[in-house]
Amino acid sequence: MAHTNFLFTSESVSEGHPDKVCDQISDAVLDAFLENDIKLGIADDSKVNTRLGCETLATTNKIVIAGEGRGQAPFFHKHGDKAVVDRELIAQIARNVVKDIGYDQDGFSYYGADVEVLLHGQSPDIAMGVDAKKKKSGDEEGAGDQGMMFGFACTESEVYEKNSFMPAPIFFAHKVLKVLSDKRRAGQLFDLQPDAKSQVTVRYVNGKPVGCTKVVVSTQHNAQSRNGKKYTPGLIKEMIADAVESALPDGWMPKKSSDFLVNPTGNFVVGGPDGDCGLTGRKIIVDTYGGYAPHGGGAFSGKDPTKVDRSAAYAARYLAKNVVAAGIAERCTIQIAYAIGVADPMSVLVETHGTGKVPDSKLEKILAELFPLRPTNIRRTLKLSRPIYRRTAAYGHFGRAPEKDGGFSWERTDLADAIKRAVK
Repeated sequence: MAHTNFLFTSESVSEGHPDKVCDQISDAVLDAFLENDIKLGIADDSKVNTRLGCETLATTNKIVIAGEGRGQAPFFHKHGDKAVVDRELIAQIARNVVKDIGYDQDGFSYYGADVEVLLHGQSPDIAMGVDAKKKKSGDEEGAGDQGMMFGFACTESEVYEKNSFMPAPIFFAHKVLKVLSDKRRAGQLFDLQPDAKSQVTVRYVNGKPVGCTKVVVSTQHNAQSRNGKKYTPGLIKEMIADAVESALPDGWMPKKSSDFLVNPTGNFVVGGPDGDCGLTGRKIIVDTYGGYAPHGGGAFSGKDPTKVDRSAAYAARYLAKNVVAAGIAERCTIQIAYAIGVADPMSVLVETHGTGKVPDSKLEKILAELFPLRPTNIRRTLKLSRPIYRRTAAYGHFGRAPEKDGGFSWERTDLADAIKRAVK
């Protein structure tokens, strides 16, 4: 950012947003494949069998799942020289996701939607370039695609949430919707429905976030309450105001009613995939840094960890976060680029935006030595061969707490001490 005093806006969408429904279905299919490999004993933290690029489309009572992959029975069966997918099993995974999100509406229902499965076997040309090859240093997988990936971290959210290291606008845009979702699921806001969006505008003074100037929430709701009262935007605003305020730091909730907008176009009864067609991978800015930092060329959901669109973006975030956690910089952006089938990255760039305590070029060398950015090392070190992906597909892939089963492993700060020592 060139300015020190400015406004910045980020948006988030809930787990019931049409695009997020699709992201979650794609990642639930991936989780099922990975879990099956572990049960069969053909995958663990050191190796992975599954290959998957799964895309989902959702519209009025229709779900289409397409893409290519490799897996074991019961999901894939051999039919001659072709791999054939069990469509009923995949369809049931999709229905379970829709049910969990909470869709049981005339236009989109977990039991009423028609699910079409068009998954097929992975291209042997792609598999040949990606599958691990014997090298002097051991087996090495090639990158699952070409492209560039970015990771980012900063200190500005640390005052409000320790170890988040995220830009404040996207952090609080996510939090607003997560609070509303939790209260809906707990029955405290039972007249809300799953589809929702938020937008938070943060004021920066001397480069630091100091409060919100605008908060926008659009949330799907029932047409009328259980006592028969018809809902209006004003009533929905009264219903959710306390919940929204609880998601923000003290004093951040806009004071003027005109600066807190709820369903500004009117009632929001028809929503989800019935109101707007959804697609996997269409919310990549929501998934990452809310536009505050660069995003690479590819989305994440539905892609197995050999695909660097996903795994290298996680690795870049891991390294950037550890640089900032080590106190080496207040802000850090990392770019990595790959060629398909090649293990070593084409380039690595570290940028600390003038906040670094050592030259960026020195950090580039240190990070490459501490954490080689080959796909195999990324996958093994961050333990990405586990069924941990559906939970990433709503409320952001970054800024979340690491979990005991390995979920959000790229949010750990266990490399910070090693970086400190290497810098000294």
